[in-house]
Amino acid sequence: MDASNSIAIARRGRWSVAAVFLVNGFMIGSWAPQIPGFLARLQITEFTLGLLILLFGLGALTAMPWCGTLIGRFGSRRVIEMFGAVAVFGLLLIVLAPDVPLAAPALFLFGATVGGMDVAMNANAVEVERRLRRAVMSSSHGFWSLGGFAGGGLGGLIIKDGGALPHAVIVTILALAVFFVATRGLVTETKPTIRQRFRFSPPKSPAVYLIGIMALFSMIPEGAVLDWAALYLKQELGAGIATAGFAFAAFSGTMALMRFAGDAVRNRFGAVATLRVSALIAAAGMLVGGFAPSAWVAVSAFAFAGFGIANMVPIAFSAAGNQPGLSPGVGLSTVTVMGYSGILLAPSIIGFIGQHVGFSPAFIGVSMLLIVVFLMAGLARAADMPPQAST
Repeated sequence: MDASNSIAIARRGRWSVAAVFLVNGFMIGSWAPQIPGFLARLQITEFTLGLLILLFGLGALTAMPWCGTLIGRFGSRRVIEMFGAVAVFGLLLIVLAPDVPLAAPALFLFGATVGGMDVAMNANAVEVERRLRRAVMSSSHGFWSLGGFAGGGLGGLIIKDGGALPHAVIVTILALAVFFVATRGLVTETKPTIRQRFRFSPPKSPAVYLIGIMALFSMIPEGAVLDWAALYLKQELGAGIATAGFAFAAFSGTMALMRFAGDAVRNRFGAVATLRVSALIAAAGMLVGGFAPSAWVAVSAFAFAGFGIANMVPIAFSAAGNQPGLSPGVGLSTVTVMGYSGILLAPSIIGFIGQHVGFSPAFIGVSMLLIVVFLMAGLARAADMPPQAST
């Protein structure tokens, strides 16, 4: 294969993996405006809802460690196809569940499939970066945020006018159509890295785990806004369903805008400075959101926080993939699992806090985690290193 043809395939793969990120974000964003109605339909408390959402995170964390092995054996494209083909039906299954015993496995399956899809699409983006010899991670995550913005914003309006089930059907049809087209252009790794036993060997470098903590504290705010902002606006600030849905939509929209600019910002100011400023902006936004006197002030605060959160996770992923003496795949899979454990930990804890003292203190507490990321930002220096070929 000549160089020009290889670059053409990589460029096509760049937009294909971006579309996969878009679908993944759209599915998760579409779940956010369903949550208040889901709570009322099943007649459950916030704490029970938190436990159900806990199953979403547990599903993701169950699938993610195995994805590294599956990707090494079959390639990221095949793993995206396997998990994504089920994930696009996840929201519909949740909405069709008539009670808690059926909703619980539906949420677990949804979490497992979108989580496995997430690891594989990040691995595919790394492969695209290697072929193009330039960063695409931040903008790829920008497409995820754009999908979340579309899912959250449109979801509230459709549910208000048409109901939960028509919304889920529309989401499924759109996601399936885009996913089918996107997978046809994904790049395939030139050679597998694992041919023998299915075994995960955790890295010994402590830096990877510290970066994983940064990713964890950066993802908890995303999970908090995704799972609880709509309910916070509706119950404590008196917002309607449509307005409540815009909390995550605004958050995702500003994240998308900033992530599309993220690669240029990092190249200009460096990963460490970018992460420090981003953490302070995010902390300020979450703090104001927790103290907000009205729904639209909260929406604006979450939107401001989105500007800060935008590049924190992509920087952590880049740093994990450029650790000296460590395979990029191992570093990325470890940090991904640790980061997404925020989806496992945050919902039940925030749900418990929300039920007993309200969601406002929970969002204020989340802002403190972002200050910790600010203090740990020096660990992101590896993200400025050029990617090295794995051995």
